[in-house]
Amino acid sequence: MVFNINNFFDNRNRKSKIADFQDLDHLDGVSISTVSANLYDQKRDDLVLFYFRSGASHASVFTQSRIVSENIKWNKKISSKNLSALLINTRNANALTGSTGYNAIKELAKDLANKLSEKQNLDEEYSKEIKSNEILFASTGTIGEKFPLNKIKNVIPSLIKNIKYTQNKLIWMKAAMGIITTDTKPKLAMSECKIGSTIVKLYGIAKGSGMIYPNMATTLGFVFTDAKLSSTILQKILKESIKTTFNAISCDGDTSTNDMVSVFATNSARNPNIKDFNDPKLKNFRQSLNDVLLDLAKRVVGDGEGASKFISISCINAKTLDDAKNICFSIANSPLVKTAIAGEDPNWGRIVMAIGKSYAKIDEKKLSIKIGPFKILHKGNLFKDYDEKNVSEYMQNELLDITIDIGLGKKNFKAYTMDLTKKYIEINADYRS
Repeated sequence: MVFNINNFFDNRNRKSKIADFQDLDHLDGVSISTVSANLYDQKRDDLVLFYFRSGASHASVFTQSRIVSENIKWNKKISSKNLSALLINTRNANALTGSTGYNAIKELAKDLANKLSEKQNLDEEYSKEIKSNEILFASTGTIGEKFPLNKIKNVIPSLIKNIKYTQNKLIWMKAAMGIITTDTKPKLAMSECKIGSTIVKLYGIAKGSGMIYPNMATTLGFVFTDAKLSSTILQKILKESIKTTFNAISCDGDTSTNDMVSVFATNSARNPNIKDFNDPKLKNFRQSLNDVLLDLAKRVVGDGEGASKFISISCINAKTLDDAKNICFSIANSPLVKTAIAGEDPNWGRIVMAIGKSYAKIDEKKLSIKIGPFKILHKGNLFKDYDEKNVSEYMQNELLDITIDIGLGKKNFKAYTMDLTKKYIEINADYRS
């Protein structure tokens, strides 16, 4: 698929409008560039650079898969608290490529650092030497194929030349579209808040449509802010927020080798200095970051491969948080539940099955189930006024809610998923063709 402005008007994307992102504009300290490295058969942007002219504090969480891509290995070794760039490539995951893939990242980092240093000398009154260990990498695409080092190196000069110091909505959209693979539309989100009396911005982009299941994060997600915050504070906030955002979604139950979510702070805003994670002045920022991450995470689920339904699953009053999470994801990852929902079949017995196999503590006599506003099971018995016709009509909606009340405690969790359609099979059967 060629990704261009027409994607916003595809009939599959009827809810997506350019106006959705009208408030995304300039964010101090962030510069963006996108180019085509010809990684696809069709011409499209497939290489995206975020350049932090004066550096950026950062925080990241990575996949917990036991098999990780070479760029993740590189990123985990970075100890610098101040980053200069993030480079993202699509089409190739650089996973299972061994030392060749890792050395390609090493070579790219050196080349990009040298060329960005040259740009510093040309553009900045007080230039600095950019080092290779100040560059983060993200890759997405096919696992096991040789990393296209030469194709990417060949366009680095163009990438540097195309750097835009001032952003607008279209540049952010172009960056978001440059990182997607099987996605049908870009994912962007934004928020503004105050730290003390200073207004700060948070802009985010993400990609993800398949191979989505929480085990850190389940996609690539990047949030940029002009707030003045240390890497240590950012890491604590990200760790807090990831639990109920990117770690609360699942499309197909599969965790990628390349998952990462990162936050970058350019320290351009003149907000009060924050030294303590629990500082009351940080409260609004913490909420805003959570809002942006949850918005992006929901957009990933809503654009799940072949999805026709967006499903929210709430487990309430569980004995433990782990029980609540296990029940939510047992339902979210069940092919039988997801195909029934695709067929708009209120087969709640499949939900019961998924609850039962979750290994959570259950007492049948206290278990209740609702689909949307309709009670189905009430304390272990079929609800006396249950009418399957009403639930069948409800299931024709695109947005669905399932609520499980365990009745054994006070722990709650909410997960998000999509249905499983024939289109999902078609997309993944043809993924490399």
